[in-house]
Amino acid sequence: MALGVLCIITAFFGLVHLTPFFFVFFTYNNIYDNEEYYHRLRTFTENKRKIDRHNAGNHSFTMGLNQFSGMTFEEFRKSFLLTEPQNCSATDGAHHSSAGPQPESVDWRERGNIVTPVKNQGPCGSCWTFSTTGCLESVNAIASGKLISLSEQQLIDCAQDFNNHGCMGGLPSQAFEYIKYNNGLMTEEDYPYKGHDDTCQFESSLAAAFVLDVVNITSYDEKAMVDAVARLNPVSFAFEVTADFMHYKEGVYTSTECKDTADKVNHAVLAVGYGAEDNGTPYWIVKNSWGTSWGVNGYFMIERGRNMCGLAACASYPLPVV
Repeated sequence: MALGVLCIITAFFGLVHLTPFFFVFFTYNNIYDNEEYYHRLRTFTENKRKIDRHNAGNHSFTMGLNQFSGMTFEEFRKSFLLTEPQNCSATDGAHHSSAGPQPESVDWRERGNIVTPVKNQGPCGSCWTFSTTGCLESVNAIASGKLISLSEQQLIDCAQDFNNHGCMGGLPSQAFEYIKYNNGLMTEEDYPYKGHDDTCQFESSLAAAFVLDVVNITSYDEKAMVDAVARLNPVSFAFEVTADFMHYKEGVYTSTECKDTADKVNHAVLAVGYGAEDNGTPYWIVKNSWGTSWGVNGYFMIERGRNMCGLAACASYPLPVV
């Protein structure tokens, strides 16, 4: 990198912004030609201005610089979100809610060894596999007392017959169906993550987790999602990510740009709990798959009770075989 360019960057952003700037530039690519380098610099500048404008306003969440700050939303969408159209099949789900009142807040991370650490999908639209494994890991841990990290790569490589598309996208409900009929999912250790499509290398003798059945929650029934998370286990769901979400830092995410219908969902995540702000705003506590440097150590909160960004359109969880 030329010294003159470094001085310009330092003068424009100040030293406090240099670390995330260089992190953005060198996390995934070590070498740029001049045209690409200045494209990244312009994009970073535009994103920082958007972040500053947002944070100067009156919003329920703040934005911040992160590993995506050198990318346009279109670039981000192609690399990290579901690019194949998704078909949420659960219009009338199999989850039956209880009659009793639910607790005001729940956080499965505080209930012992139930939730695996945040993982990082990298530049592959495999969020659906991380939502799937995260949910099944927790369901199994609740049932057996053993928390085992499961293989996302097996789902990328092997689950295509269940309307999944590897790094192009898929849905947790369809992945749970694959695990059920495939008779098992291997561990992360035995089938490690590569972050790209590959040939299926499943070994039935090494299967470590099994699905008895898949429970789809009735589309748009967010109260049933609350019931499931409160009484049973974390729940997988999908929603629509729009441009401001890639810069999320903390607070309760809300949006007027995203849609609330099943046909627009483009990212799958895991609800590990819920609660409410001091001002009464209800939220979900959600585990993401973009690493711990994004959001609140890899987690985010999103407004609950309004089907925000379609989050209640495609929710599901598996029943374990123990």
